Amino acid sequence: MLCEECQERLAMVHLTQVFNGEKTESHLCEQCACNKSNLLFNADNQFSLPNFLGGMFSSIYKQEEMPEAKVQCPQCGMTIMDIKRVGKLGCNECYRVYHQEMDASLRRIHGNSKHSGKIPTRGGYKIYIKKQIEVLRNQIQAAIKEEKYEQAAQMRDQVIELEKKIS
Repeated sequence: MLCEECQERLAMVHLTQVFNGEKTESHLCEQCACNKSNLLFNADNQFSLPNFLGGMFSSIYKQEEMPEAKVQCPQCGMTIMDIKRVGKLGCNECYRVYHQEMDASLRRIHGNSKHSGKIPTRGGYKIYIKKQIEVLRNQIQAAIKEEKYEQAAQMRDQVIELEKKIS
């Protein structure tokens, strides 16, 4: 198969991109792939994670839909374009300022925009129980709002039993 770009050399790089449910494929020779790979590789032709992650923001917006570059983080002064270029946030305040822009990217990359962490295999039993208690307490609140008091009482009893296991 010939390169789709130059139509001269053999295609050695095959890229598949899915955007808004539409799948596009590109078949390029090594030289044309290097010319187009500024999002993945740095000047030394080494894979660049910041460039790759920065490109995540551009993939959720068409160029004309990109948020205003005038909006700056009040703490560090970074704009969304700076974050896209560098591939990382400037400070903890950037998470609040660019929440909307990041939410879609995080959901696409991780499947969720909330970090839940991992439970260690050794000694993680107490952490696991604490997470169960937290889930039950949230369910109790929801049951109370729906006026399902018997169900809430049963879950309360489960919380008490789990708390006994911890102590």
